[in-house]
Amino acid sequence: MVYRIYVEKKEGFDNEARALLSDVKEILGIGGIDRIRILNRYDAEDIGGALFKECVKTVFSEPQMDVASEGVDLSGARVFAVEYLPGQFDQRADSAAQCIQLISMQPRPVIRTAKVYAVYGSVTEEALAAIKKYVINPVESREASLAIPETLKISHPVPTEVPTLTGFLDLDEAGLAEFVKKYALAMDEDDVAFCQAYFRREGRDPTLTEIRMIDTYWSDHCRHTTFLTTIDGVTFEDELLQKTYEEYIAAREEIGRTKPVNLMDIGTIAAKLLKKRGLLEKLDESEEINACTVRIKVNVDGELQDWLLLFKNETHNHPTEIEPFGGAATCIGGAIRDPLSGRSYVYAAMRVTGAGDPLQPVSETMQGKLPQRKICTTAAAGYSSYGNQIGLATGQVDELYHPGYVAKRLEIGAVIAATPAENVRREVPAPGDKVILLGGRTGRDGCGGATGSSKSHTLESLTHCGAEVQKGNAPEERKLQRLFRNKDAMLLIKRCNDFGAGGVSVAIGELADGLSIDLNAVPKKYDGLDGTELAISESQERMAVVVEPDKTEQFIALAEKENLEATVVATVTEEPRLVMTWNGRTIVNISREFLNSNGAEKHVVVAPAKVQSYAREVAGTFTENYRKLAGDLNVCSKRGLSERFDSTIGAGTVLMPFGGKYQNTPPQAMVHLVSVEKGHTDTVSYMAWGGNPYVAEKSPYHGAYLAVVESVAKLIATGASFEDVYLTFQEYFLKPGHDAARWGQPLAALLGAFKAQTELKIAAIGGKDSMSGTFEHIDVPPTLVSFAVTTGKAGEVVSPEFKAAGHKVALLSPAYDENGLPVTASLLSVFAEVTALLRSGKAVAAYTPGFGGVAEAVMKMCFGNMIGFRYADGTSSEELFGYRYGAFVLELAEDIPVGKTLGVTTDRADISLGFEHIFLSELLRVYEDKLEPVYACNIPAPQESVPTFTCRAVNELVCSAPVARPKVLIPVFPGTNCEYDTAKAFADAGADPEIYVIRNRTADEVARAAEEFAAKVGESQIVFIPGGFSGGDEPDGSGKFITAFFRGERVKEEITRLLEVRDGLMGGICNGFQALIKLGLVPYGRIIETDENCPTLTYNNIARHQSRIVRVRVASAKSPWLAGVEAGDIFSVPISHGEGKFVASSDLIEKLAENGQIMTQYVDLNGNATMDVHFNPNGSAAAIEGILSPDGRVFGKMGHSERKGYGLYKNVPGEYDMKLFESAVRYFK
Repeated sequence: MVYRIYVEKKEGFDNEARALLSDVKEILGIGGIDRIRILNRYDAEDIGGALFKECVKTVFSEPQMDVASEGVDLSGARVFAVEYLPGQFDQRADSAAQCIQLISMQPRPVIRTAKVYAVYGSVTEEALAAIKKYVINPVESREASLAIPETLKISHPVPTEVPTLTGFLDLDEAGLAEFVKKYALAMDEDDVAFCQAYFRREGRDPTLTEIRMIDTYWSDHCRHTTFLTTIDGVTFEDELLQKTYEEYIAAREEIGRTKPVNLMDIGTIAAKLLKKRGLLEKLDESEEINACTVRIKVNVDGELQDWLLLFKNETHNHPTEIEPFGGAATCIGGAIRDPLSGRSYVYAAMRVTGAGDPLQPVSETMQGKLPQRKICTTAAAGYSSYGNQIGLATGQVDELYHPGYVAKRLEIGAVIAATPAENVRREVPAPGDKVILLGGRTGRDGCGGATGSSKSHTLESLTHCGAEVQKGNAPEERKLQRLFRNKDAMLLIKRCNDFGAGGVSVAIGELADGLSIDLNAVPKKYDGLDGTELAISESQERMAVVVEPDKTEQFIALAEKENLEATVVATVTEEPRLVMTWNGRTIVNISREFLNSNGAEKHVVVAPAKVQSYAREVAGTFTENYRKLAGDLNVCSKRGLSERFDSTIGAGTVLMPFGGKYQNTPPQAMVHLVSVEKGHTDTVSYMAWGGNPYVAEKSPYHGAYLAVVESVAKLIATGASFEDVYLTFQEYFLKPGHDAARWGQPLAALLGAFKAQTELKIAAIGGKDSMSGTFEHIDVPPTLVSFAVTTGKAGEVVSPEFKAAGHKVALLSPAYDENGLPVTASLLSVFAEVTALLRSGKAVAAYTPGFGGVAEAVMKMCFGNMIGFRYADGTSSEELFGYRYGAFVLELAEDIPVGKTLGVTTDRADISLGFEHIFLSELLRVYEDKLEPVYACNIPAPQESVPTFTCRAVNELVCSAPVARPKVLIPVFPGTNCEYDTAKAFADAGADPEIYVIRNRTADEVARAAEEFAAKVGESQIVFIPGGFSGGDEPDGSGKFITAFFRGERVKEEITRLLEVRDGLMGGICNGFQALIKLGLVPYGRIIETDENCPTLTYNNIARHQSRIVRVRVASAKSPWLAGVEAGDIFSVPISHGEGKFVASSDLIEKLAENGQIMTQYVDLNGNATMDVHFNPNGSAAAIEGILSPDGRVFGKMGHSERKGYGLYKNVPGEYDMKLFESAVRYFK
């Protein structure tokens, strides 16, 4: 039987419906719509009626916020429903099924979800069609039936064989061309003819699987075939380019290069050249295809240890263009799994994207395209959702705007990872070794992703791309992250590869020359997949590892401890052939030599265009130019975009994405402590990016050269020194076809990058090229984004906001040559001088000019602390608003001769030159309002006064059973991601923390986990629920995974004993607080059945995730957790949540205040509780951030007080340590 329930948000909580109504009116321009209702529809099968009824109020809905009903009155409305396409991952349904299993301890039921839209008012057919088009992306979803189905089980026809393409060997030239068209192959006629010749030698026709697999293997995305096209000749119109090309040819001779000239060679030769010259000594090289890897020293508790630093950039332009959420989510997923395959822990990320104008009216959207606003906002939601869930601190988020990116979006994720060198074993697989597929199961999602990403697209081709976008399952990825931090597991791995483009055929196919793969062993999400789909599906969250045959059981057992599925699917063979069997038949049998050929050799001649002037035109008055600058899309604030990304998880963020007292100055590099699981370090990693499409479209050579300069200069401005700097590039160009001039764009760019590397003696040791940036008649601008990476010490890091009034500010510039490029010797001298000034404290802030020149640098340096600036008389507009790459604006702590005096900081809170001035408040308004309609950050505050509570009562509880080191039990559910930070905070405080992973893959595992966890509660003094996204904050609400588990009889019984009999303590932060409040443990002190009168936590008023530093004031210290503080104390704390709004009736809040149960409140810079979104990030009632149980044994709060330590948040001053963990330990002494 199929049970159905509709769940709708109560009025006041219906943010999604109100947001859609606003979009319909303001973005779509549709009038006459009075109201829109959105209902979540859940269908369930293989579940008992009583259990389903129980789950209505605990899994499917929350009584405080939702109305749940079996039937719903939608009379008077135009109604439609939307569901995911079959095969697309539905996290809501998956999490609901897992939650129900946690409650029932029985097999998971079948759950299917949909959203029902009810549109009221004067709704024409045209209006309804426009609304449907806006909410239904046909790549991932479809309109659903409103009827209840007889069954939810999909009857998949089970295929038994894949076709052999009989007659392939006999096709003539026209037949081969038709063959390419018929099967929509990424390879061209030359490649398919090359295939035909191979199979003629083999004496047989190929299977469809072989053709699909080869097409994937040789795709531009996988094997960079465009970059490997042989360049037969180059015709130059520009002396600068010709001279650099000659230097490249000389470099080939110096290293003895004999392979053909191609873009790949130009892009990679600098590293080979510098290595031959004795540089790049710390580069770590291996046969494995992992991320960029360098050897570093990490100071762990005073001991210098050998570590590996890994970094990687990934692009998902095509997937994000057509399905922004999944495309962007799997962009960061793909980036992560490269260093993960290097056996490292990924701890930080950077996101750089490119789009058309997101403010463009939807009505002007090109046919076949999603609106730019929709792409931008949905991609941001997808990337942030995935990165936030897996525990990745995103240190910088920026977006470039250029009309060319309408052709195809630019979506880059770049990550940093590290691991002790002793954790990595790299050996060549030997015959008989086993390949284990680890992680997620295989579905149809992502079939053709690599080939789709390798094509330029047209209106017609986009209609066939649905299967090409993978869906991310972040909780599964987090499990992989945890396993790959386990030294015992890592030392079993001889070689590793991640699943990305090409699926099994590439991820496993690249591990060894000879392989026999059993496709029947590949775990499936559902039946009905044929051998071809199993071979090329790009389903995410999968890794392939090679282990010795006698180590497979040991490795699988370690994986299962992390709640991961691990299956032996292949064997390494002696013969160098890739063989795949399915249903007892060999469906792939291809020689390694043929596969590695990458297809027919391609040839081209290239004719790069003459360099054009890229100088910015400056006209108008000083104030006019500053207003224009502040409102420029490529200069204005991206805070509303950036703050939805968790920037502090891992407790290693040295610089927040926005700094100063007012958190308005963006640093130019992201800096993090190298992530050390146990112990502490002051070793930091830096990453910065550079690139300007407006320079590059005029001169790709200069664009690339200056991208390198800019990325390195940003490191220097942030306190790094110019040593051991490494680069990685993101190259993104139009589809060149056979046009010599179009080929000239990437050639010129790579020559510029080559010249920059050889001049600065630093190299790109990795990169990613994408050569498909064309749609119809539109091309992306020639794009080369440079990422620069190095390491240093936390004490050397400097943030760019002005520190005080009355400081002299200097402009230190290198000399520029006749081509407008920095003279190398001068530039290196400037780098050295800046470093010396910053290290000595003579300079206290630095900023290297970028898109908006010196004027942008000064403006952004002012915003952080709202310190004004007066320019020196005689400063010209061209000097201020023009490009000045490689220069530095320096705030000096003393009056010393440095460069050219630019001006002085003031306490007037304005920027002035001569008689002209403009207030910082006015500039800031223009700067932040520009993208407010797209990325909100300044929503109006509710007009209500908020009392600032103070309870002078203190903790009077005394532990009756003291212990020297209290045991702390920290449960890890699917989606938990703050366990490491929490465990370290307790260990530092003197406790003995234990992380316990809740395993729930089967009903037996769930029952066993409940029994084991309950027993461990009985042995512990503290239970602490860390932050995260339990089940991806699904189904539609945070903490439901955790509450389902804690309501189990045995666990509930032991928690009750802990608190009521054994004098124990309990706490929860963020997701932990969400679980505690929904269990009733706060504010009631026990697990209860909550009802609509109970307090809860719900979605932030701003309707997105919030991550920043806030200030909280202790309202009551009536708890053992707060013995180290007093009421009235104010602390800074990082927050990162989407559902942190505390909701309760005024009567209950008053009662909590009287009882001393309001723990902390959000306060402004004056220490007053407030509803202002800059200080109260979620709109919590009475500005409540944390609450206590009646006796103070249990606390819950949203702010991450565990994310504390040396060297953190240097650009947002404050006191971060509330002594929560130390106080809890002291209670047991």
